[in-house]
Amino acid sequence: MNILVTGASSGFGNLIVTDLVKAGHRVAGTVRDPERRNAETAASLRKLGVEIVDIDVTDDASVEAGVAAAETALGSIDVLINNAGAGAHGLQENFSAEDFRRIFDINVFGVQRMTRAVLPQMRARGSGLVLNVTSLLGRVTIPFLGPYNAAKWAVEALSENYRVELSQFGVDVAVIEPGGFPTNFFGNLIRPSSRDRDSGYGDMAAAPENMLEEMGKSLAANPLQTPQLVADAVVDVISKAPGTRPFRTEVDRSGMSDPIKPYNEHAEKVTEALFSSFGMDNLLKLNTGGSKAA
Repeated sequence: MNILVTGASSGFGNLIVTDLVKAGHRVAGTVRDPERRNAETAASLRKLGVEIVDIDVTDDASVEAGVAAAETALGSIDVLINNAGAGAHGLQENFSAEDFRRIFDINVFGVQRMTRAVLPQMRARGSGLVLNVTSLLGRVTIPFLGPYNAAKWAVEALSENYRVELSQFGVDVAVIEPGGFPTNFFGNLIRPSSRDRDSGYGDMAAAPENMLEEMGKSLAANPLQTPQLVADAVVDVISKAPGTRPFRTEVDRSGMSDPIKPYNEHAEKVTEALFSSFGMDNLLKLNTGGSKAA
């Protein structure tokens, strides 16, 4: 298949594009400023056979131009993997509206921009897959990651809606939900532009940094929590036949997914019951017959 992956320069994205190429897929990966700032990374990915496209997911024109370039390089886009994202850390009250806007522009609006850019050709063809990398923190919350929690919950909702609005056009939507992994995610966290509210929190103001330190220790002590698990899950979901892919796939070896998996299973039953009561349960089934909705 022809696959476009955002955020290919590091972390999950780098592992994902590498494994997809090994699995025999044609892959385009987005890398910001591939000729200068990320030239070395882009060069190494090109050696593997990855087509490099420069896309800033926060910019409409960049997304449109980059997706067009990917379509030209690959011939078409069968799968879009929305992996690019940024974490956030700090007392939620310290984050201004502009701080939230920056986080949502990457993690939510970026997903919407990329998805809108690829959907017309997928719908016209009557097939395709949009795979969104969200987080287990898009299902539950952990303190001091508030804006990130909110953004990932939003992407879960976007995915839920696209799933049913696109199903009759043969376009599949699925979600990968990683737990916390030792990647560069923790080194690139967006923090509040001001900490002017710290004084009102007393000793609690130190809690965010303490939590982050303890989380780092926990990840370092757990060799099973390897980022490769996420890449493996992505390749596995893509390999499944349309109509058989799970909507949500939890990826975690730290204990987080154990209580969330049954929660997700229950949420799926609630969704099925709700759609059935409104006579819309057919929208939860992917049209794999090749015909397109009117």
